[in-house]
Amino acid sequence: MKWAAMLRGINLGKRTLVKADLLAAAEAAGFTEARTLLASGNLVFEAGDRAAAAIERDLHEAVASATGIKSDVFVRNHAQLVRVIAANPFPDAARDRPSRLIVTFYREPVPHGAAEKIAAAHDGPERLAAAGHELYIDFPLGQAESTLDRTMAKLKLLPSGTGRNWNTVQKLADML
Repeated sequence: MKWAAMLRGINLGKRTLVKADLLAAAEAAGFTEARTLLASGNLVFEAGDRAAAAIERDLHEAVASATGIKSDVFVRNHAQLVRVIAANPFPDAARDRPSRLIVTFYREPVPHGAAEKIAAAHDGPERLAAAGHELYIDFPLGQAESTLDRTMAKLKLLPSGTGRNWNTVQKLADML
């Protein structure tokens, strides 16, 4: 089965992972047909019948062994990404400003009521909605000036996850 892997925090600050190193790590982990998307820790590959948790663990260990970078890895298969796209609660943002619509991927379901609690505690134009293992955030003014991340960090309602903009989510689904 083919999977898309999204590594957390890659090519932000000093956490630089070049394409060749990511592809080599995927090969070392036993994955085939690996291809990258952009330079931000996105990878599509064939993993046979391995389970998602094993894929995440194996890729994490391979990247850490090859590069010293310890990045959380989140995977989704094609059917899961299709569901993420279909569940988008902000079709206007996807149409009008796809680079400002962020989907954050988690291993576990987003805690019940977390999106609403964050929105209630935050004084900003961002819209949030949870669906399953994903949190959708519409940043109408962009992320650079937003203070939503500080509100989220203060509330500590969510586990570690990784975000991708709507364009990237669609491209990963297309690659699968």
